[in-house]
Formats: sequence, C-alpha cells, structure tokens
Amino acid sequence: MDVRVAEAAGWKPLDLARAFLDGGARLLQLRAKELPSGLLLDLSDALVALADDYEAGVIVNDRVDVARLSGADGVHVGQEDLPPAVAREQLGPAAVVGYSTHSVAQVEAALREPISYLAVGPVFGTSTKDTGYSAVGLELVSAASRLAGPMPVVAIGGVTLANAASAIGAGASAVAVISDLLVGDPAERVKAYLRILE
Repeated sequence: MDVRVAEAAGWKPLDLARAFLDGGARLLQLRAKELPSGLLLDLSDALVALADDYEAGVIVNDRVDVARLSGADGVHVGQEDLPPAVAREQLGPAAVVGYSTHSVAQVEAALREPISYLAVGPVFGTSTKDTGYSAVGLELVSAASRLAGPMPVVAIGGVTLANAASAIGAGASAVAVISDLLVGDPAERVKAYLRILE
C-alpha cells in the first residue's frame, strides 16, 4: 500500500487498503517514504485498526519506530535501512521482520540475520521506485529458495498478473505487488491474483 502510488491513481490510502482487504489480501505493507513521521504514524495506526477488522496483518516499510508505536505486525527493511538484528531487538521475537536482497551474496548474508522472510528482487524490474538495482530475474528467486530452505522467499519488483505464477514456480512463497493491483478495480485485481496463485 504505497501512498504515492495510491494518490497518483486517485485513491485515498485507507480506501485503497480497504479495497485490497475486501479482495482477500491478508498482509499489507505500508510504504510512505514522503510522509512526515507524525502523519505516517497516524496512517499506520488507522491501517492497523482497519486490518484488524479483516484479521489481516500490517508491516511497515523501513520505519521500525512507526511499526512499534502503531502495533503493526512488523517491518520490512532494505540493504540501506536499519539492520534486521536491530529491528528484531526493537520489535521482539514475535514480530515479522522482512529483508530485501538483490544478489546471492546478500541472500547468504541475510540468512544469518533474525528475519521472518527473505525478499528477492527486483525480479522483473520496476517503475514504482528507483531501487538502484537491475532486474535479477527468476534465477535469483530459484537460488534464494534453495539456499533459504524453509524460510519464506517473497518475489518483489515488477510483479504482474502475467508473471506472478512464474515467480511462484521458481520457488517464491509469495509475491509483493504494488502498481499492478491498480489495474482496474483493486479488489477484483487481488481476487484475480489469489485465483492464479492458489
């Protein structure tokens, strides 16, 4: 649930989150890099309350402090963010801590961290944000899946309805989707993903 992407498409963030939840999404990641801390905390509080009504979870991108203060289920951090071990220390043993990786070396290093899942990407390339990384392809998803064993692997970056199943086929446990959920009606788009990924 990227605030910038939502607003560019004419959606209020909470309305878009509700549409995703109505469609069957049960884990939302809140990303709002441009929001000041106070507004981000207010939005996270509201999103956690909304998700609770659906028995769904919320993780906050980058901001461990906001995740903790809002009672979110956890945090997703990248290579340049707070280290996963520090996030885990701040949020406790039950929290979800996800970590983005972009190479085999980063995957190997990540698996030594106290994380809940490993994100790999950008798998297909993405226009949603400038990651600074080239598309890594399905090969890295497969390699990460082999290395991770029982650790869930999430494919990120450029995921669409047309390629999501190939990411699962390559070994991903799940996919993270942003822009492609705004093609048509978001609730129906989530349902379409759930149909093909089941």
